[in-house]
Amino acid sequence: MIPLRRLVPLVLACAFIVGCGADRIDPVMPDEGTAGPKDHGISWLYDGSTIPEIHIGVSLKEWNSLLQAYDRDPATKLHIHCDVSVVKFRDTATVTDASLRLRGNTSRRRPEGGGGRLHSSKGTDWHHCHYEINFHKWHKDAGHKVHGAEKVILKWYKDDPSYVRENFCYDLFRRAGVWTAANAAYARLFIKVEGDAKETCLGVYDMIEPVAADFLKVRKAEGQFGNADGFLWRCRSGARLGASAASIGPDLDDGKEYVYELKTRTGEFEIAKAQLQDFLSNSNNLGNQRFKAWLSSHCDVPLLLRTYAVNVAVGMWDDYWNNCNNYYIYFNSTDTKDYGFFFIPYDYDNTLGTTLDCGVQTDAASQDPFNWGDSRRNPLIWKILQDGEWRAFYAGCLLDLVSEGGLMSPEAAGDRIRSWQNKIRYFVPNDTHEDEKIEDLPAPWSNHREYRLLEEGPHNYFTAKRNSILKYCK
Repeated sequence: MIPLRRLVPLVLACAFIVGCGADRIDPVMPDEGTAGPKDHGISWLYDGSTIPEIHIGVSLKEWNSLLQAYDRDPATKLHIHCDVSVVKFRDTATVTDASLRLRGNTSRRRPEGGGGRLHSSKGTDWHHCHYEINFHKWHKDAGHKVHGAEKVILKWYKDDPSYVRENFCYDLFRRAGVWTAANAAYARLFIKVEGDAKETCLGVYDMIEPVAADFLKVRKAEGQFGNADGFLWRCRSGARLGASAASIGPDLDDGKEYVYELKTRTGEFEIAKAQLQDFLSNSNNLGNQRFKAWLSSHCDVPLLLRTYAVNVAVGMWDDYWNNCNNYYIYFNSTDTKDYGFFFIPYDYDNTLGTTLDCGVQTDAASQDPFNWGDSRRNPLIWKILQDGEWRAFYAGCLLDLVSEGGLMSPEAAGDRIRSWQNKIRYFVPNDTHEDEKIEDLPAPWSNHREYRLLEEGPHNYFTAKRNSILKYCK
């Protein structure tokens, strides 16, 4: 482990030295002046007033153990020990003995070199990877948090040459009043392995708030969820919220993964499972007015529909309704009958014109928002939209988003994207020499390579989406 007393001076110096092949610039946003950010909980990390620098120090032994674990199993959940310093303008938060692990499913990569190789301190072959830092993993005290945050997720911009898609979506959720969405912001990532002459600059990453117990507590403190001590489930591919659910299990950090994976109160799994099955049974089997009365008493339906309007507007095809994937659900009670149900959106990098033949969809920009997925396989939203009042509310949310001057109008969306890209463009060059250019393109595997975010005309994603919503909602 690199002693923190050696790491902190290095971190502070790095804010003003030359690195990454270009002059290092103190990353104050152009429109923020020189005032440092105020501390208001985890928003210190995510408020966007400056781009934080995250500096990770790790011993040679720990780093090599991560490389070897990846070689044995690319899906490894191994946590290694590290020290972390987060620098934001003139403020620095430091945590000694945090944990670092790799993240991702199909996007997982070895962070350095080829298989079987240990760390090389000279001519290192670095790669972009997704990471999670857990400040709280080994020590459950207030000193092992960063302004209240227990963890952060760091995602490289895989398949997003625009460096903006996931940031745009999480920002849009918050602007649209969907408080169940995670916070996200840009960050710059640096890693120094013990014995290296200098730290490695990995460039700009997307820093995302993990959906975990801390996520619930933060929102409860803001008067949301009502209770943060209920059951949180991660829902993976195949989680269709059908009348019965297969592959249900607790997250015990043992490498096993389930379609429905309980993330909180895992010692009460049988109660949580009975509650989940009660929700599934009622939401699928009740009809007409009984369904509406039951759901109204167990769910903030307008919030759910507003969430789904944003989801559809940004073209999230790899979601619950179309692909039974990428979301969390939370029940704010441990009572198997009396609970509130919340839908939590998650994983928004394949959006805004990055689309694929999947489910009922061939083009997420033009897909009918009332037939977003196969309603026989995953019927919840479809059943809600059979009610005239709820259907009209959903349509109104979509129309508001794409209205003139609305959050998803081409002009307003383009202005936000240009502003963000201007703030990060000097920090994109990095020591992996990967993804060093911002380009207005979808993912290279997208089945609609013509979509653009800033270019005017029919291939502008926001124009295409507006035209589609107007077609189906009026």
